[in-house]
Amino acid sequence: EHRIRQGTEGREQWMIYNLDQMVPQDHLVRKIDQVIDFNFIYKLVENLYSEDSGRPAIDPVVLFKIPFIQYVFGIRSMRQTIEEIRVNTAYRWFLGLSPTDEVPHFTTFGKNYVRRFSGTAVFEEIFARILRQAVESGYVKPEDVFIDGTHVKASAIKNKRLKVVVEEESRLYAQQLEEEINQLRAEEGKAPYKKKEQPGKEIQQSTTDPEAGLFYKNERERMFCYSASTACDRNGFVLGVHISAGNMHDSRNFVPLYDQLKERFEKIESNVADAGYVTP
Repeated sequence: EHRIRQGTEGREQWMIYNLDQMVPQDHLVRKIDQVIDFNFIYKLVENLYSEDSGRPAIDPVVLFKIPFIQYVFGIRSMRQTIEEIRVNTAYRWFLGLSPTDEVPHFTTFGKNYVRRFSGTAVFEEIFARILRQAVESGYVKPEDVFIDGTHVKASAIKNKRLKVVVEEESRLYAQQLEEEINQLRAEEGKAPYKKKEQPGKEIQQSTTDPEAGLFYKNERERMFCYSASTACDRNGFVLGVHISAGNMHDSRNFVPLYDQLKERFEKIESNVADAGYVTP
């Protein structure tokens, strides 16, 4: 009976405490808070919020910190993330919420994305600004870049598709070669090389998600998906991501991804990738 009382008596105790006292000094959220200043988000999104009076909007920094928690701590869904924030003192501290503050509904982020952020580059800018702060703090080492790709399944049934004919894109390397040839011809006073018309090609297009590509995993298994090429540094920090249709070869994803990296980092000494990126 004494053990039972000891195990439950703390539930009804009244205490005065500071939320900061409840978060361990070595917790990851404290380390993130020391390095990353999220206040730049206010200026970045101010034009996306209406000045009309009405129901107060959720603090945009809180709004973006919520998916930040989800990804950093590997929580599987936004619904589960909100449930974790409700009971996790460290997450509340990171968001600046008191123990009695109401946590936003799990649909809030999705609704704000559709109404305010869809079609803008705000997510890419926030990613780049946070990454820049991590570089300046010495956590990210972008001199050596490691690149790999993976296929992400689309929410599209493979049987819901139709055949369409699309214009076949020229290979980037062929375009570069053509530009070089025409430059030489111009220096010699010759007319530009006449580009041959690219024949159309027939592809299988999803009626649910036309931007996805049909990927043949093996002889029997195929699915509509996207190809995500990701670049990381030696410490595993993501430096950039390029998304394309799942039927695109990795070698075609490399150049746009590398163009991202060149804009963000001045000194890239080496790129490491597997044989999937090899091209003639």
